[in-house]
Amino acid sequence: MSIGFGSDFDEGEESGLFETFDTAESDRGERDPASIDAGEGSRPSQSHARPDAPLAVRMRPKNLDEVVGQGHLLAPGAPLRRLVEGSGASSVMLYGPPGTGKTTLASLISGATGRRFEALSALSAGVKEVRVVIDLARRRLTAGEQTVLFIDEVHRFSKTQQDALLAAVENRIVLLVAATTENPSFSVVSPLLSRSLVLQLHPLSSADIELLLTRAAHDPRGLDGAVSIDADAMAHLVRLAAGDARRALTALEAAAGAATGPTLDLATVEASVDKAAVRYDRDGDQHYDVISAFIKSIRGSDVDAALHYLARMITAGEDPRFIARRLVVHASEDVGMADPTALQTAMAAATAVQLIGMPEARLALAQATIHLATAPKSGAVIAALGAAMADVAAGKSGPVPAHLRDGHYKGAQALGSAVGYKYPHSDSSGVLRQQYPPDELVGVDYYAPTDHGVEREIATRVGKLRRIVRGR
Repeated sequence: MSIGFGSDFDEGEESGLFETFDTAESDRGERDPASIDAGEGSRPSQSHARPDAPLAVRMRPKNLDEVVGQGHLLAPGAPLRRLVEGSGASSVMLYGPPGTGKTTLASLISGATGRRFEALSALSAGVKEVRVVIDLARRRLTAGEQTVLFIDEVHRFSKTQQDALLAAVENRIVLLVAATTENPSFSVVSPLLSRSLVLQLHPLSSADIELLLTRAAHDPRGLDGAVSIDADAMAHLVRLAAGDARRALTALEAAAGAATGPTLDLATVEASVDKAAVRYDRDGDQHYDVISAFIKSIRGSDVDAALHYLARMITAGEDPRFIARRLVVHASEDVGMADPTALQTAMAAATAVQLIGMPEARLALAQATIHLATAPKSGAVIAALGAAMADVAAGKSGPVPAHLRDGHYKGAQALGSAVGYKYPHSDSSGVLRQQYPPDELVGVDYYAPTDHGVEREIATRVGKLRRIVRGR
């Protein structure tokens, strides 16, 4: 069994992905439908990649059983599985990040019984090339053969180029399989979108990447057992892949080529791909050590160290929600009222993580980190709450003064509840003398503002308020 993966065309990487189809632009431009018999055309050959082809090409799946990932689209009876098995007739838009299987699935769809295959890349093809393929497909259809037209990077097609496909797709002259890394709702014209199924592919999981790397190392089409991958090297290759199968296999091929022994180790992988491994175990010591250093760097106002530890966590794949939660906590714990806007920034970063996701949300996390690290510091909030809770735990929680009790019920006045309460807004200053704490806590100060940042002004105000309220 081989490896299932996705390998999307990059500019200059088309050669070899579909061995029987000549993708040279000059050749496409010269094809004349009138000179081609209806029975002539391209059939993909996935089982005989050149021995010198890239590892990602050699390991392309030959059938659905070899595909790893995208189980949500390949369940029995699902539209995509029916297309691959030859019983579906809907055009599809395959939408997802690079290396998730778009080109692989297009290749498998093309291999269904009685279908011919044509591939175009929006990076180089124009309206002329599209019309040539459509004319050719129309001629084949009279002979009972359907043509699968694969268009990579379809979002790069202009509106005119996309419109040129409409009639052929609607009348099923071609079965369109279009791949895009951008949301087709924004990049594909509505008429074409409405004539196609939009199927979203997900990044491969770490387990998927590890499986395809292991298979590539042992499969005869791959490295054929020439090297084995040790645990640290495997973990680093998985992290490097970030859910992209082609990236994983490319890194493996580069590292295997540099290996000097039968075992591929971490040092060889690092040297081959020019990217050091981030030693970080999300369930181990590194997780706790790095987050501890991150928070202590923020507390210590070392913005550069804080950014370093943030970068380590992001690179290692730490859950961004965890980072955001720690920032929210420490906006109050370490900055507090010295800069009340720090909590707002941290909450905004947490919201960005939820709404936008990674990798874009890393900028919001960085902004919050910079804000908290450079803000004036105060531990007065956590100290005040801690002191108040300690008194409550010690039993210092006497009766609520009668004049502060709820008076919104019949008989409250007879019990003395709310009797004598003074409404602060009735005074022109908005503050007046009145006892608020229980008797045993009168005069106790919990909040001790620092002279840092905004708290310098708050300290002066707190002093004045206490003097008025307590009648000193």
